[in-house]
Amino acid sequence: MGKLFFFYSSSCCLLFFLLLCFELGSAGNVTYDARSLIVDGQRKLLISASIHYPRSVPAMWPGLVQTAKEGGVDVIETYVFWNGHEIAPSVYNFEGRFDLVKFVKTVQQAGMYCILRIGPFVAAEWNYGGVPVWLHYIPGTVFRTDNENFKFYMQRFMTYIVDLMKKEKLFASQGGPIILSQVENEYGYYEQGYGEGGKRYAQWAAKMAVAQNTGVPWIMCQQYDAPDPVIDTCNGFYCDTFKPTAPHRPKIWTENWPGWFQLFGAPNPHRPAEDVAFAVARFFQKGGTVNNYYMYHGGTNFGRTAGGPFITTSYDYEAPIDEYGLPNLPKWGHLKELHRAIKLCENLLLTSNPVNISLGHSQEADVYADASGGCAAFLANTDDKNDVTVTFRNASYHLPAWSVSILPDCKTEVYNSAKVTSQASVIKMVPEDLKPSVQSSKKDSKSLNWEVFVEKAGIWGEADLVKSSLEDHVNVTKDASDYLWYTTSITVSEDELFLKQGRSPVLMIDSKGHAVHVFVNGQLQVSASGNGTVFPFKYKKPITLKAGKNEISLLGITVGLPTAGPRYEWIPAGLTSVVIKGLNNGPLDLSKNTWTYKIGLEGEKLAIYTQGGMNRVNWVATANVPKMQPLTWYKTFVDPPTGDEPVGLDMLYMGKGLAWLNGEEIGRYWPRKSPKNGKCVEQCDYRGKFMPDKCLTGCGKPTQRWYHVPRSWFKPSGNTLVIFEERGGDPTKIKFSKRRTSGVCASASEDYPSATVHLKCPEDTHISKVKFASFGTPRGACGSYQMGDCHDPNSVSAVEKECAKRNECKIQVSAQKFSSKGNCAAGKRKLAVEVICSS
Repeated sequence: MGKLFFFYSSSCCLLFFLLLCFELGSAGNVTYDARSLIVDGQRKLLISASIHYPRSVPAMWPGLVQTAKEGGVDVIETYVFWNGHEIAPSVYNFEGRFDLVKFVKTVQQAGMYCILRIGPFVAAEWNYGGVPVWLHYIPGTVFRTDNENFKFYMQRFMTYIVDLMKKEKLFASQGGPIILSQVENEYGYYEQGYGEGGKRYAQWAAKMAVAQNTGVPWIMCQQYDAPDPVIDTCNGFYCDTFKPTAPHRPKIWTENWPGWFQLFGAPNPHRPAEDVAFAVARFFQKGGTVNNYYMYHGGTNFGRTAGGPFITTSYDYEAPIDEYGLPNLPKWGHLKELHRAIKLCENLLLTSNPVNISLGHSQEADVYADASGGCAAFLANTDDKNDVTVTFRNASYHLPAWSVSILPDCKTEVYNSAKVTSQASVIKMVPEDLKPSVQSSKKDSKSLNWEVFVEKAGIWGEADLVKSSLEDHVNVTKDASDYLWYTTSITVSEDELFLKQGRSPVLMIDSKGHAVHVFVNGQLQVSASGNGTVFPFKYKKPITLKAGKNEISLLGITVGLPTAGPRYEWIPAGLTSVVIKGLNNGPLDLSKNTWTYKIGLEGEKLAIYTQGGMNRVNWVATANVPKMQPLTWYKTFVDPPTGDEPVGLDMLYMGKGLAWLNGEEIGRYWPRKSPKNGKCVEQCDYRGKFMPDKCLTGCGKPTQRWYHVPRSWFKPSGNTLVIFEERGGDPTKIKFSKRRTSGVCASASEDYPSATVHLKCPEDTHISKVKFASFGTPRGACGSYQMGDCHDPNSVSAVEKECAKRNECKIQVSAQKFSSKGNCAAGKRKLAVEVICSS
């Protein structure tokens, strides 16, 4: 939208443009029947995109929404994050990333609809499922059941949000963009576990929502007993077979998962574009009316908002728009073409009944036709291994395995879900050293000036609690911090054999999660943690003790709180047993020792990462920056990276901790490596049903190396970068990295609906080199193409002729342009191209 504003210099033109956007992004009366939503009397077939406002920043919102619109999206969907808004009872936050009204108005200004999933329980891999932690500690409260406390606070927040939207006239019934709202979330998975109380709660939640009188329909996803007039909807990788529980409700897919979330220390999951497109095409083939991608832009779990536990700070989700705001190609482009093809069929899909025709054992057609002669067809091959050629209306169509072809006129194949012609991107994180920013107190601007503050290992200030037991971590911290110090002491006799024999006693720890650093007499001895699959852990390792008094300080750590599950708010965390073996008198169980507790870090409490709190401690400037030193805060002043590309903070050489820029929370960092022997694949076979462990990459590598730092957080100079390192790293190797499209690829076969290779470099760049080109039977994927048995040796020169020094080019895939050498059947030949983009 910003670019369009730029070209309208006349104030009257600008006014007209704003009025046009308002009109397009506004709705009126919203109803529904078995076939579709009906907005202002018009049936709607809608493509929706999840973009969560607090997982990006306000400066990114217009660009994200516009990129979604350019991708063929009609609707922007978001959850409402209760614990981000009601930070204490009746204390509300709608600033910055949590400016919900601004976000919805951004959607409206783009001429799009909005689905508002108020919940207020959201799951979403978000800390505590979006419910405020303080609510758990109001006596007598049980989440998500027929509990008066929970229902009172839930209804109060729901009403607050609804009233806020009404005040701003944002519901469609008021002329605003919000056409649907959601209450609760995926409760059908867990309702049975709550017994009769769960059933009563689900019915109460629905009735409470309807009583808000928003003038738009309410939905409940995965809710098998949703009462009228609430619409039950589907979540999953596939929803083509889903049927609402009442015949007068439309078929809505609230969560189509185009990827999956990441866990620290686990490989990265990937869902192929072909499979996502197959699922969407099948959904609309079988009568679907609203498809919402969860996520379309996943974004970033800034600060401590990631839940799980062990959910990464990145919430990229391998969505069509990546974490940094760039189109994820080819997924974004392939789905854009799908949306275009579906929209060509929209009128027939919404006004006629399908006729199903068998085309083979695992092949079928669904034909939508009207009395005037209009006809649209979806041809599907659900065989997950074999390509087939089918005959439909006396014409032959090639259907790859696990694919759908769309024929808007029942003749012409305009799209096949398995035939990807949209270009792919070669993305690189281009490193750039941190550039020192001149400060009034610093004269040396050539080298980076690091200052450090070292936390005390153990209790700082006054103790928060003293108990002769190991207390639950979250019950003590109430999530005010990830960190909780457990400290005790023991006295070791000089007669201990381990001292005389040069052996070390062994510390044994049992924990319900999530991680711990063990300090003895101020020195880090061991670190241990669970993982995203199994939160609890046991650990044993030798430690160093001395004769006399020994201070034992255990830094317990949470890595996000649970986000879902029956009674998930009661899931424990923290140490449950501490035993030392190898002493003269046998094992020493410290679990019932007197333990002193301290919540959080001193630097956290004093907010030394902010401008206001920075001078509350004595930072020590040093030319020799301490490396591999635990419990250390690092501070430096930097200039922003050059250019305007998105920025990531490269933390490969750090251990684990937190990071801030200018007081803004970048989030948790932990370049934890996934196991080398994981089930990773070099290339993913899109055929067959997808599960999160089907297409894994990154085995033996850090799950997350780079951490998104939004450009809008940078000042022209004097940016304060603050790092808290828990266990030790090398801050001198921290870099900014710019996310850059260094090249693009595309491929197409002669028999594709669009037998054209279309290449386009980013703005202000051009095609500087053809890195690979082959017409024939090339193999591999973007970035790893290889020549096949059949190849035209003039492929590179032919592509250079069409593309060299241009920003974009189109190349027709045909024997007239290329000549293949080798054993290569006509009609099956393919052109694959990779080019380098340069400024």
